[in-house]
Amino acid sequence: MPTALQMARGDPALEDAVRRSRRLLTRRALVAGAASVVPVPGLDWAVDAAMLSRLVPAINAEFGLTPEQIEALPPRKREQVQKALALVGSVVVGKLVTRDLILRMATALGKRLTVQQVAKYVPLAGQAVSALMGYTALRYLGEEQIKDCVRVARQAHLKLPAPSRPGR
Repeated sequence: MPTALQMARGDPALEDAVRRSRRLLTRRALVAGAASVVPVPGLDWAVDAAMLSRLVPAINAEFGLTPEQIEALPPRKREQVQKALALVGSVVVGKLVTRDLILRMATALGKRLTVQQVAKYVPLAGQAVSALMGYTALRYLGEEQIKDCVRVARQAHLKLPAPSRPGR
């Protein structure tokens, strides 16, 4: 399966949006991984949910796919984006991120997260495994989100917004 960057190949604006999104994703995934080390029940789930609730809208914004950005498009372009969203089938691209959406994303990784909960109580090695799993879980969800955004942007021939903050 191609990576988001491979999917964006040939479109410099799309490639830049993928790179910016990945930088943001890496920072958030590192925080999630660090929270996974702390042996407090449920803390890592709360951190993951908080990270996802901020990460998903930030990635959507990089591609011009927040509900506000879509609403501001001309009617014809907005219709193209809605069709592309239906075709891609993402539950979070172009949508207001709610607690239910975050829970749906998290349950997609339920087994992995359960193992992560158990692993953190094994001294040192378990905490390292837990941190790696926390990082990997958020990284996976974020990368899939980026891929969905690339698919929608390509399908709808969407002109991406200028980066919100240079060097972010």
